[in-house]
Amino acid sequence: MTLRADIVSGIKNAMKTKDKLAVSTLRLVNAAIKDRDIAARAEDRPDGIDDAEVLSLLAKMVKQRQESANIYEDNGRPELAERERSEIEIIKTYMPQALSTDELNAAVKAAVEELDATCLKDMGKVMGKLKSEFAGRMDMGQAGAAVKAILAG
Repeated sequence: MTLRADIVSGIKNAMKTKDKLAVSTLRLVNAAIKDRDIAARAEDRPDGIDDAEVLSLLAKMVKQRQESANIYEDNGRPELAERERSEIEIIKTYMPQALSTDELNAAVKAAVEELDATCLKDMGKVMGKLKSEFAGRMDMGQAGAAVKAILAG
């Protein structure tokens, strides 16, 4: 079953259990996926986006909600911050388990060695490989810092 089908199934289950937060969150996710599909069709990709792009979209949505939760906390709105965190948990159920720091560092080292990257000019190639292999499982900010540390050092 594709990730897209899992999300649609999740919407149906949330509607049956009357989980309003899950229904609204998953509908937002589904709408974002459909929006990306439309953009992909404009780029002559009739099948829309694949699961890797869906995972990337989910990771972006989680990051947006984390930033919003932090802003709400800073501005004294803990109830809104809690809602954002609840949405994050719902979205994360559709994402694969994130890599630990050690796994991330090992993956970065392997990618650098595989591509024979030697300087910061090669960082783009390494990051592209990591994005394609570990979509949704790796924090690209941490990965970028790890790649930079290896290539600069």
